[in-house]
Amino acid sequence: MEAYKQEFIEFMVESDVLKFGDFTLKSGRKSPFFMNAGAYVTGDQLHRLGLYYAQAINDRFGLDFDVVFGPAYKGIPLSVITAMGISELYGKQVRYCSNRKEAKDHGADAGNLLGTELRDGDRVIIVEDVTTSGKSIEETHPILMAAANVEVKGLMVSLNRMEVGKGGEKCALDEVADLYGFPTAAIVDMAEVTECLHNREVRGRVVIDDAIKAAIDAYYEQYGAK
Repeated sequence: MEAYKQEFIEFMVESDVLKFGDFTLKSGRKSPFFMNAGAYVTGDQLHRLGLYYAQAINDRFGLDFDVVFGPAYKGIPLSVITAMGISELYGKQVRYCSNRKEAKDHGADAGNLLGTELRDGDRVIIVEDVTTSGKSIEETHPILMAAANVEVKGLMVSLNRMEVGKGGEKCALDEVADLYGFPTAAIVDMAEVTECLHNREVRGRVVIDDAIKAAIDAYYEQYGAK
């Protein structure tokens, strides 16, 4: 496992973003783990998060793109910090863009987009926290396509939960890739998280002990992508 991936996994735990226990998801599923990217709140956390996204994007998609797009609302800060991380690590200047939930009807930045104006020929990387159903891409992909003749080079999320999506077989990231025809990736997936944290201490405690590992295994027996 690449060093930045292990660092990112520990960073999620230290930031109380990734937790283990007994959680009920929006889908109604009972899950032994839960991720809340809204827990990244400090300047240092956001700075580090942008660097991890930048490294993963470079690793999986390269740097041959022009715009980082983050779907509202959580994707708005992600697009900003990722553009900053790419500038800091690689010296490449990319623009950021996000959509508004409600279009603005006045002022110089009227419309349904924040940040840069999209131009024909722009190559776009989409960033999200996690994709469990593909719903946000379903909402924002038409907005991107309507704004300009852009090419989506990939979707990067922070964590691949590796559980079945709406189709009942593949994970949501694979469903998005099949439906829209662009590659998808995550900084880390749950298999890497489990491998990294099982019976290892982070901040003086074992995060995934044998009991939680058994609960994770049982969860994937039921909901794991084929």
